[in-house]
Amino acid sequence: YRRPPLQTKVTPPMPPEFTLDSRAKAGKAALAANQSGVVVVLGCGCYRIGSSVEFDWCCVSSVRTMRYLGRKAIIINCNPETVSTDYDESDRLYFEELSEEVVKDVYDFENPDGIVISVGGQVPNNLAMGLHAAGCRILGTSVDKIDTCENRLRFSQLCDTLRVDQPRWAQFTTLEEATSFCREVSFPVLVRPSYVLSGAAMRVITGEEEMENFLLHAAVVSKDFPVVISKYVTGAKEVEFDAVACDGDVINYAISEHVENAGVHSGDATLLLPAQTLFVETHRRVKKIAQKLCHALQISGPFNIQFLCKDNEVKVIECNLRASRTFPFISKTFNVNFIEIATKVMLRVPVRPENIHPIDIEFVGCKTSMFSFQRLKNSDPRTGVEMQSTGEVACFGVHEYEAFLKALLSANFKLPAKNILVSVGPNEAKVTLFPFIQMLEEMGYAIYATKNTHEYLKKNGMDNAVLLYKPLVRREPNAKTFIQQGKIDLVINVPDSMDSVGVTDGFHIRRAAVDAGCSLLVDLNQAVLFVKALNRKVTREKEGKPFWSIRSWQAYHTLE
Repeated sequence: YRRPPLQTKVTPPMPPEFTLDSRAKAGKAALAANQSGVVVVLGCGCYRIGSSVEFDWCCVSSVRTMRYLGRKAIIINCNPETVSTDYDESDRLYFEELSEEVVKDVYDFENPDGIVISVGGQVPNNLAMGLHAAGCRILGTSVDKIDTCENRLRFSQLCDTLRVDQPRWAQFTTLEEATSFCREVSFPVLVRPSYVLSGAAMRVITGEEEMENFLLHAAVVSKDFPVVISKYVTGAKEVEFDAVACDGDVINYAISEHVENAGVHSGDATLLLPAQTLFVETHRRVKKIAQKLCHALQISGPFNIQFLCKDNEVKVIECNLRASRTFPFISKTFNVNFIEIATKVMLRVPVRPENIHPIDIEFVGCKTSMFSFQRLKNSDPRTGVEMQSTGEVACFGVHEYEAFLKALLSANFKLPAKNILVSVGPNEAKVTLFPFIQMLEEMGYAIYATKNTHEYLKKNGMDNAVLLYKPLVRREPNAKTFIQQGKIDLVINVPDSMDSVGVTDGFHIRRAAVDAGCSLLVDLNQAVLFVKALNRKVTREKEGKPFWSIRSWQAYHTLE
């Protein structure tokens, strides 16, 4: 069997005004010496959970920058949904799969100056080692450094060398070794294989029996790379550091925070930018550690580092030497195209840092995820360490409350009209959420609760809460029945276990909410922020003041 010949599509020449630009002329002059002026960009491939339109935006921004500088840009991608596969976006398009064989064939045929793999997400990033071994020149950060970050063991050893704090970890090859380590650090722990897309095969383990069952499957995910277990830090905030660097020096960066605590995959989490609740010392430490890692890895191009932050202690989770799915969001929020800067760095074009002062920004950006649970029968509508979202939205507001509510509404969330069902598992979550449940009652909402939550509310003076039996009890009034009949407008359900796969009462409540089109919140921090935001909206409207500010993207960037 012989593979069919490569399919190419040559685009029309660029308009004259493009080549007359002074910077384009300068870019062409820089190429005159030894280079062909041709660069291959690897796209994001097929859309799937973990690889979507955010990376296509990065690819297109990179290609447009190359053409603006006078380079010829070639795209390899196989997704007709993407903008990058439009005939007029590149000088040549290879509509082919993203594999080492195809990329090597294109490389040999085109003889480009190099390949950009850092703007298409994890799929092209996984080709780095093979392409480098085949003699292809990878632009940007060295392939050895990419492997250092992708290999959990090598990256953890680097952090130890740099004295960068990280959750305790260990490589294991047998169940006995894993059990011994988990007893030492105490559960819960996080099991992580290497080179995975969007947290695939990662799992939070809460006990020895659960670990034994899971490792029988997780240990065979990748035979070539070790599986690592690390201590799972509860109650910690996750912070993301997205940046562009040149030869180990950070040029521009953005620090965003997750609304949800660590344990929710960054692709599913709700992000606020600029960060709203970080201590100044935490911000300083995050930046310092990122600069240290950047220098050690000699990064040239885009990168992303994820941190755990708790009580001003900062620990590194992982580092990705590629553009993250947050790059379009931070670029739109700061009005600075980070991919444009990164592309110039990889092409060795001189760049200057853009002036970004988060403290002076007069608005807040909020990015939240969209899910397809309604189309996936019997899937559990909850979030965890493995990514499940199939899209995302981002909105601006004059404060975090407005931005957050706008983002929720844009993701098809409906504000409650009257009745709210609360079903909270962990006792700590009941204590945290109680004053906000009171706040909902004060706003005029009727509160319904399942057995244990109802008992806690009654014990603490909320006598008006209505008891609904859990679905598996099969008694009326039943929570599932009320949801199916449309009598509940919002369900707040905080599960007991982080990664339970059992068909529990909580599962039936969450599933019923999704199937009935009822608004659902399953994260404690998200529920708290929602109640705060709703209270701000109700209070302002009672005072006759507007809550919503409807402005264009350009108008937000001219606020003073």
